[in-house]
Amino acid sequence: MDWRDTGILLSARKHGESSAILEVFTATHGRHLGVLRGGASRKAAPMLQPGAQLDLGWRARLEDHMGAFTAEPLRSRAAALGDRFSLAGLNAVTALLSFCLPERESHPALFARTESLLDLLHDQDLWPLAYLRWELALLDEMGFGLDLSACAVTGTNLDLRYVSPRTGRAVTAEGAGDWVDRLLPLPQVLLNKGSAADPEILDGLRTTGYFLEHHLAGALRDRPLPEARARFVTRFESRARGRG
Repeated sequence: MDWRDTGILLSARKHGESSAILEVFTATHGRHLGVLRGGASRKAAPMLQPGAQLDLGWRARLEDHMGAFTAEPLRSRAAALGDRFSLAGLNAVTALLSFCLPERESHPALFARTESLLDLLHDQDLWPLAYLRWELALLDEMGFGLDLSACAVTGTNLDLRYVSPRTGRAVTAEGAGDWVDRLLPLPQVLLNKGSAADPEILDGLRTTGYFLEHHLAGALRDRPLPEARARFVTRFESRARGRG
């Protein structure tokens, strides 16, 4: 059993004396694990940074075996490791993918979006909005997408103000009625409206965070969301409030 694919490194941990177990998100084969011989060496260390783009070969005697990787670097994103904000964002992406993706299940559209997102790490002006849209795409890919096209009660797409925490559907001010206190706010940035300033994006992350925690994580046997996501939001909140 063997294949060749492009992958984004999610994590690498030492295995034995000199090898490493790589966890990668690949274009065609989804999230995949395998052993890289020599992966714990100093020579391999620069290549095996989270977020790195790799040309991967995988081989195993049987399909259900962990198998072994060969890896060649295609693109390094190590520059992000020198900036705390970018590093926090990168860690949030890799941690969420590792957390929620089923092993060996293909998600080509999400892979392409993730690749584009990581390529924006150097641009801190574009990154937060791109990340928010990536979280929306992640929820959709995992089967928990928000339906913000029209009000769940009235059917109109005008004056959408809220999101149902149960269904993820949009609700207008009129449609909310007596249920308004039980609904989540719908930041206009999630409708591709407004200025998309940092405080608006932060509001959007609070809304997507609710569905990541209560729907996605809840479906995964109530496993808690990776702390890396909370750390990124905290750092972004400091930036949105002008504290760096």
